Amino acid sequence: MITSIIKTLRPEQWYKNLLLFVGIIFSMNLLNLKMWFAVIPAFVIFCMLSGSEYIVNDILDMKKDREHPIKRKRAIASGELKASHALLFAIMLIISAGVGAYLINIPFLIISIVYLLLILSYSLFLKQLIIVDILVIAIGFVIRAVAGCLAIVVFISPWLIICTLLLALFLALGKRRHELILLGEEAKVHRKILEDYSTEMLEQMISITSGALIISYSLYTFLADNIYMMLTIPFAIYGLFRYLFLVHAKNFGGETEMIFRDRGMVMCMVLWAVLVVLILCGIPDVVVRVGGGI
Repeated sequence: MITSIIKTLRPEQWYKNLLLFVGIIFSMNLLNLKMWFAVIPAFVIFCMLSGSEYIVNDILDMKKDREHPIKRKRAIASGELKASHALLFAIMLIISAGVGAYLINIPFLIISIVYLLLILSYSLFLKQLIIVDILVIAIGFVIRAVAGCLAIVVFISPWLIICTLLLALFLALGKRRHELILLGEEAKVHRKILEDYSTEMLEQMISITSGALIISYSLYTFLADNIYMMLTIPFAIYGLFRYLFLVHAKNFGGETEMIFRDRGMVMCMVLWAVLVVLILCGIPDVVVRVGGGI
């Protein structure tokens, strides 16, 4: 049963909560040990909330999942794990996460409650509303990023919110497109909302979102305190275009973590992250000063 519960918690999806670390990175507090002692527990708490979300969602979708070619293998849908046992564990997780959030600070507790209510609302009825469903998913990512800032009490940049929102929308739209193609005519049986979507409409939404994301990220780098952030623009554009290539040519998009299997994407993300850290730590300025003094 323990193994089944761990599978249902879907730890492979917890990488999404790494967004909580964005605040400590872009606020240039990487060397602030006190903040790390706040943001790491915050990350763990959101992993607990995410895990409970997956349990509740699997319980609600148990019957539909049994008709899905992939989801029918999930522990609850297959009968490997009893729904009552899973629900009890989810409640325990939520209570523990609430206590932990309170110990960090009150604003973080409030944003944690908001996140929990949002994902529960999504599981119950919001996922049945066209466009609203993908917006809720995107807002969930924004809440993660904001929660990381609240945990360490730093300024929440509007650029952080808009770029996170657009990136999450971009990925959510790619996932919807993949579901339509994978399930074909049976799509509406497995997820009713897919009946209202079409591949053409999703393609247009993806184009609009990706364009808006590139513009927003570019504007952020132009207006940032450190002009060298503009050096990261080519990596951001390559990452988006590479993902679009994988979605169309390699049928990626069903699960976002599939990007970690592509060397090009992994290399791009690593180089972007390293460059951002170096720029925020002021390495380019040091190089320019040394070069100018020679």
